[in-house]
Amino acid sequence: MRKLATLIGVILLYAACKSDDKQATLPIYGNRDTKTITKDGKQVVDTIYQTIPAFKFVNQYGDSVTQNSLKGDIYVADFFFTTCPSICPIMHRNMLKVYNEFKNVSDFKIISHSIDPKHDSVPVLKKYADGLGISGNSWWLLQGKKDDTYNLASSYLVRRPEESAKELFIHDGYFVLIDKQQHIRGSYDGTDEKDVARMIGDIKILRAETNTQIAQ
Repeated sequence: MRKLATLIGVILLYAACKSDDKQATLPIYGNRDTKTITKDGKQVVDTIYQTIPAFKFVNQYGDSVTQNSLKGDIYVADFFFTTCPSICPIMHRNMLKVYNEFKNVSDFKIISHSIDPKHDSVPVLKKYADGLGISGNSWWLLQGKKDDTYNLASSYLVRRPEESAKELFIHDGYFVLIDKQQHIRGSYDGTDEKDVARMIGDIKILRAETNTQIAQ
């Protein structure tokens, strides 16, 4: 598996958030822009970071899921398909560790986008979820229009899935960590247990960062 910089396929511009007490924080990835705003009567330059755009899909329960369904949540996103014979089973075995760690945390979710919506109907996704042993609303398996899913993949800075002549899907197998403001805060190799363990640690850092901001 190639390194993060190669897999993302773009030059990541990021800024690490800092605090006076030097608490650990995570960078913000993706494109960024600036605008001048008035703050406390002064003109200051504010940084506008890339966010995940609006979307609408259906989960394994047949419920509609949009970006508003994740409002106030930290979440991890990935792309898969239920008939994948190679990396998807490994990815989701590793994702189960994340699920079990945070399934009782109210402001955390996992969303897995199917890149084969023609096959991965709601009943198929429900059967797949049952096979993994997941229940409740902390991990949603999503399906929708293929073009919508494929276009959304680029917003997560992962490689757009492709179809070979044999109609086999190619995807990177990465988990992407998103904060409550829809900013990308990390990307991890979903097939690598150590990288997934690092992501679990980063989720805890991000939750602590969020709680500190609320306290302030």
